[in-house]
Amino acid sequence: MARPVTMFTGQWADLPLETLLGKVKEFGYDGVELACWGDHFEVQKALEDDGYCAAKRALLHKYGMQVFAISNHLVGQAVLDIIDQRHKMLLPPHVWGDGDPAAVNQRAADELKDTARAAQKLGVSIVNGFTGSSVWHLLYSFPPVPPQMIEDGFNLLAERFIPILDVFAECGVKFALEVHPTEIAFDIYTAERALEALKYHEAFGFNFDPSHLIWQGMDPVQFIRQFPDRIFHVHMKDAIVKLDGKAGILASHLNFGDWRRGWDFRSLGHGGVNFEEIIRALNDNGYDGPLSVEWEDSGMDREHGAKESCEFVRKIDFRRSERAFDASFDKEEQTKA
Repeated sequence: MARPVTMFTGQWADLPLETLLGKVKEFGYDGVELACWGDHFEVQKALEDDGYCAAKRALLHKYGMQVFAISNHLVGQAVLDIIDQRHKMLLPPHVWGDGDPAAVNQRAADELKDTARAAQKLGVSIVNGFTGSSVWHLLYSFPPVPPQMIEDGFNLLAERFIPILDVFAECGVKFALEVHPTEIAFDIYTAERALEALKYHEAFGFNFDPSHLIWQGMDPVQFIRQFPDRIFHVHMKDAIVKLDGKAGILASHLNFGDWRRGWDFRSLGHGGVNFEEIIRALNDNGYDGPLSVEWEDSGMDREHGAKESCEFVRKIDFRRSERAFDASFDKEEQTKA
């Protein structure tokens, strides 16, 4: 059976959820991954209003949509980050509050715990998100960075996230970090280090997204192979590296969509990700969860791209063979048959 194809609603939060669901149904998707912003899924309303989750379920049912995960990337970013004015644009007012950095970090951690409780009420077992990072600004080691400064960043991850993950475990919900630049884990080595810092907590794993790996020069398939039991959810998103001798992968302070950038996100099938090898690796791992399209392409109409991306995923997804291609030559197998 093919895996469900869902669409992450985060890039569509300017639309009311019901409006979006009508479009998603027309595009051909099986369901949605609900963002915890806009009116798509509101954590505090889910906890305070006993009828909220039932109403969301009814709305999803009206349009024939399934939901396997919710996502609270924006709040998660503020748990470890060094807070500044940029975060005010991302966070709900009750999390931003007075903007005091330490208080914002704490309120973000509390909101992430509440997200686990809200997911439990909705009946989903995966929350995708970010952690932020207190050491991302130390990436380029000049002035020279003492190793202890990086160690302190991973210690802070443990200090702040183990209590969050304990709540996730109590709720029967898993937290799937989207490995991503600006997060504490942005490649294979830092993902390994995060797992170690968190003592391989049962509630912690990854939302695999190849688009954030390929432009760093990584083979996304190797991430799947490295963490076969920690891939909790999968984003389908493409990116392209188009170095022209003028710009590099650090992107020159140019915003997404600027043609001068050395890399950018692309609609599925229009970038450099080898999705067939990703499907084969997921099959080897036994991953049978949703393939969730996170559509981002500044150079393409989003409705065109979302529909085309759904068709692309359905075409590229296939299940693993249950028999060897040369089994017909095996005398023992023929006898069993």
